[in-house]
Amino acid sequence: MYPLLFRAVLSRFDPEFAHHAGMAVIRVLGAPPFSWATRALTKPDPSLRVEALGVTFSSPFGIAAGFDKNAVGVRGLAALGFGHVEVGTVTAVPQEGNPKPRLFRLIADRAVINRMGFNNEGADAAAKRLAKLRRGAPDTVIGVNIGKSRVVDVENATADYVASATRLAPLADYLAVNVSSPNTPGLRGLQAVETLAPLLRAVRAASGTTPLLVKIAPDLPDEEITAIAELAVAEGLAGIIAHNTTISREGLTTDAVTVEEAGAGGLSGAPLKERSMQVLRLVRTAVPADFCVIAVGGVETPADVQERLAAGATLVQGYTAFLYRGPFWGREINRGLVGR
Repeated sequence: MYPLLFRAVLSRFDPEFAHHAGMAVIRVLGAPPFSWATRALTKPDPSLRVEALGVTFSSPFGIAAGFDKNAVGVRGLAALGFGHVEVGTVTAVPQEGNPKPRLFRLIADRAVINRMGFNNEGADAAAKRLAKLRRGAPDTVIGVNIGKSRVVDVENATADYVASATRLAPLADYLAVNVSSPNTPGLRGLQAVETLAPLLRAVRAASGTTPLLVKIAPDLPDEEITAIAELAVAEGLAGIIAHNTTISREGLTTDAVTVEEAGAGGLSGAPLKERSMQVLRLVRTAVPADFCVIAVGGVETPADVQERLAAGATLVQGYTAFLYRGPFWGREINRGLVGR
């Protein structure tokens, strides 16, 4: 039913407009009595529970950062069966992001190109919503992904991240440092080990007892991925999120003109599947067995999630396939995992 709706109707709308429309529906599904009915259909089987980062996840499968930038749809996403919701990316300073259009579908590849640019309402606004969520939905596992404010120079990035961490860490089940988005100038340069080490050290100190993770890019050379994984362990982080979107356009079936017209930005979706597995295996071999590794990239089916869990992922996240598979995607994954 949903694939037909997508092809006939939703694919004709501007992608960003369609996302906001979908989020409006998700917000409704998160409010009683709709949430009661939704949870009855989508609640993960108890056998899927995972203990990680000091909390219990109802399922190993969650929604990645970027889907709910402002923590407005957490209840609805949890009601749809996702084991956790990573909100953000949140910046200390509110910002509008890059000029529109900035989100593009590559339907033939089941992929998306985005250059959103960390558009969000800022850490203070997110903190107020998270505080309310903590009172009303205490069992929902919420991660918060933080990034550099565009108005802040790269050399002052550490103080900017620390400001966000100080405000948001007390309200999060875990905090993720995003130094890997391709849509903020200079951001990916922070992944250099000599730059990343003091940044992570400062943010970890500001985060207190909240587990801290770092999100890396898939475009790094293998040896740099290994070096960052080893750094994360040495600096006492709780885990790594592998990985963000890619700037590569290799292997696409969408015609070159359409891809060129979409322009710069991060590619996500099915084309990342192979590299995602490579990065996951690299990270897992470089960290202890009890170190949390969250796998992201090219996840569409229960088999994809199971493959990542078998390769050593503690948790798995998705985002882009929600667009192509519909609102009951989380239920589909969870039921498939029980069957496997």
